[in-house]
Amino acid sequence: MRGRCAEENHARPRKTRFLSHRLSNYDPGEELTMPSITDQDHLLTDQYRSAANLSARNSLHERFSVNQRGWHPWVFDQIASLPAQSRILELGCGPGWLWVHNRQRIPSGWEITLGDLSPGMIDQARRNLAQEGETRFRFEVIDAQAIPYPDAAFDAVVANHMLYHVPDRPRALAEIRRVLKPGGWLYAATNGRDHMAELWQIVLQVGDAARDANRSELHFGLESGLEQLRPWFAAIERRDYPDALRITEAEPLIAYAASSALWGVQGDEAATERLAGHVRDQLAREGVIHISKNSGLFVARR
Repeated sequence: MRGRCAEENHARPRKTRFLSHRLSNYDPGEELTMPSITDQDHLLTDQYRSAANLSARNSLHERFSVNQRGWHPWVFDQIASLPAQSRILELGCGPGWLWVHNRQRIPSGWEITLGDLSPGMIDQARRNLAQEGETRFRFEVIDAQAIPYPDAAFDAVVANHMLYHVPDRPRALAEIRRVLKPGGWLYAATNGRDHMAELWQIVLQVGDAARDANRSELHFGLESGLEQLRPWFAAIERRDYPDALRITEAEPLIAYAASSALWGVQGDEAATERLAGHVRDQLAREGVIHISKNSGLFVARR
């Protein structure tokens, strides 16, 4: 294994009145710890057990983003130059949306393995991509820290907004490098500083969001990702996706914030009601809520 890159300092989890879906015997007087963005148990049993939470967030972006070139078509644009005969691994594939949105663009010679830590996500991806005669896709539960494939097995690896969830990123990056062929490519999407900053300002007024501990860009972001990738890849390029949200309806934004413990209102009815009131009042006054976005990806060559 090559040298490990420097890890960022992780803030200790804050205490909050967060109600986890898995805590059926919750005591309202008990103080609970906000799960970390890298908490594998929380990710598996709560956040990504199924596609429901992710769908709520994806719906907001699909309905209210100002960039007419949607996120999934744009990501596919970045990988479209891969050879017509390529073996591709997607880690953290979720419901398989990258391939669902671009099915007609996928070369017939591509062999695509969709991997996710969550069996529920793999089941959903398999259902979403099921089609008679379709042979390009394979599905497997995969931990990015221990990829169950031999050395030099893939021409490309896609990691779409998932590396910041990995507890041991140096180990995962070493694994990604190992399974890539010499000259193979990693496409690692993430967020950057001040992504969704206006929503943060709202939820910090109404809830107990553990922002310092759970900001994705502090774990692996557009500003911090380059240094983490350097020990493993010879050439790295950052590509930004210009976009923003122009939200004109309250309910999708409320559902977005309520879909993740990150925002500090999930499972907290009082905080959710305060959030709903704030969002509805702002829309009544201004007619629209503008939210900035800061997303993109790294293209790294082995």
